[in-house]
Amino acid sequence: MRLRMPFARRRELPSHLWTQCPDCAEMLFNKQLVRNMNVCPKCEHHFKIGARERIELLADKGTFEERDADLTSGDPLSFVDSKPYRERIEAARIKSGATDAVITGTAAVGGVPVELAVMDFDFIGGSMGSVVGEKITRAAERALARRAPLVVVSASGGARMQEGTLALMQMAKILSAVSRLGDAGIPYISVLTDPTTGGVLASFASLGDVVLAEPKAYIGFSGARVTDQTIGERLPAGFQRAEFVLEHGFIDQVVPRAQLKERIAFFLAALRPKPVDLGWGL
Repeated sequence: MRLRMPFARRRELPSHLWTQCPDCAEMLFNKQLVRNMNVCPKCEHHFKIGARERIELLADKGTFEERDADLTSGDPLSFVDSKPYRERIEAARIKSGATDAVITGTAAVGGVPVELAVMDFDFIGGSMGSVVGEKITRAAERALARRAPLVVVSASGGARMQEGTLALMQMAKILSAVSRLGDAGIPYISVLTDPTTGGVLASFASLGDVVLAEPKAYIGFSGARVTDQTIGERLPAGFQRAEFVLEHGFIDQVVPRAQLKERIAFFLAALRPKPVDLGWGL
């Protein structure tokens, strides 16, 4: 007769070896999960990934060169909530390995030179402060100078409250730079990942020439409860997921992570910047 170990005495699976999928509850071997681009092989749940991991997936091997890595956040308001803002920034640097919530640089995607900006949710929820605004603005300005497409991957809870109005001003600042790309006929591709919310969604994340999203990404300006209370109406389940947003025309495509680089490369090739008119009448 086979004896079963009492439930209370069973050994729990070590977290550094296994991860439980939040959607299907499947226990996933971490090494296998990494090999599968951090996507559950059973239900295709897309786990959050850091900016460095994202860059490795999107940029052609050996082509990414980081820019503006020395920019760091100040504390203009001497802000304190549950802890001082300066302590929160330092903790975020340790957790994410980044100096702020976006990493920018030059790269190639599918052989096409681009300016690439990738937000990191591990850094204070990917919140947009002055450094995020400055780095994405500089990336757009480099794209304009080089006549190279701009690719921005968003993962953000919105504007950074610890910087107050200065954070909100970054919305207009980035939009101004992005609009100049449009005037010059230079493509801007926006990729929305889980989550993309608040002032980031309300500004540059929504205004790409092509707007892509990963499956089931949380996309919305505010939380579901706040939205329901604001409009006085109960909205359908899943109304802030990528598939619902696509169905209602706010994004162009939902693209699985494994296909994302190929899809971006396709649009980069299709939307080549128009040549500069030198007035030669050719």
